[in-house]
Amino acid sequence: MINPKPSGTTSSAIRVVELQSATQRLQVLPTLGGSIAAWDWKLKEQWSPLLRSWDGTSKDRYAMACFPLVPWSNRITDGGFTHQGRHYPVLENRAGEPYPIHGDAWLQKWRVANRTPNSIQLTLKSDCFDGNPHSYRCSQTLTLTDDGLSIALLVTHLGAESLPYGLGLHPYFPRNEATRFSSRADGVWLSDSDQIPTAHTKAFPQTWNYNHPAALEGPLIDNCFTGWDGKALISYPDRGLELSVTMDNCSSYSLMYRPPKHDYFCFEPITHPINAFHVTGKPGLVTLARGQTLSMKTHFQVSVM
Repeated sequence: MINPKPSGTTSSAIRVVELQSATQRLQVLPTLGGSIAAWDWKLKEQWSPLLRSWDGTSKDRYAMACFPLVPWSNRITDGGFTHQGRHYPVLENRAGEPYPIHGDAWLQKWRVANRTPNSIQLTLKSDCFDGNPHSYRCSQTLTLTDDGLSIALLVTHLGAESLPYGLGLHPYFPRNEATRFSSRADGVWLSDSDQIPTAHTKAFPQTWNYNHPAALEGPLIDNCFTGWDGKALISYPDRGLELSVTMDNCSSYSLMYRPPKHDYFCFEPITHPINAFHVTGKPGLVTLARGQTLSMKTHFQVSVM
């Protein structure tokens, strides 16, 4: 039985909503982009992080454990995109980033719409935030199961004119020299210095091939991989844990962020590749008319080795 704890606050009065069971603890920050602050597993009577934990004070979403990507994932070039002959401007939204990134839901305040003993549902209604073209309603339902966490994202288009949409999650996973990662891919989009894809290749650069379990050391990866089958596995032999990531109805794209010499990496379930708005056919993006919805569901399952 999972027992929800009362909502709490930090010293800076940021609301934290928590669920806790015998083996798991989930902390969510509704007003900071619907982010996850921490997700921990009880191991030998101590809490062990399954996602990199928030520091308790920062409001930077990149300091969170995970945040939702709505209504698109990653970067858009050229100051926006063209759809059905009309150009829609999208503004830069993060200091140091030359392009708008990760949609706009992560920059807004969500609200707790529903809560059960094992789940939290957050909702957001966004009306052309910061001048962006998308008007939508979305929900994020986080559910603790006996052996893990499921996250369901759903977005409904509210605008009069149809627009392309995409979804994703941005989880930060802890890593060290013992950590091993595997995920199927048949190729990768190589990028220029500002991380915009320039060419697709099936010849993986050295240390980039994770079709078999491998260490997470090496140079920067901030790239989209193709041919994903919706399954990935992170092994922590030093902790005796494995964490699997599965995505329902996978679109065959995944994104990996592996910063060198850090104690975390990101493996992002996404519905479309980087800058898909400017790729022929807009791969992975789904055009929604008013009232139509797009959803994705991701499962994080823990196994004790």
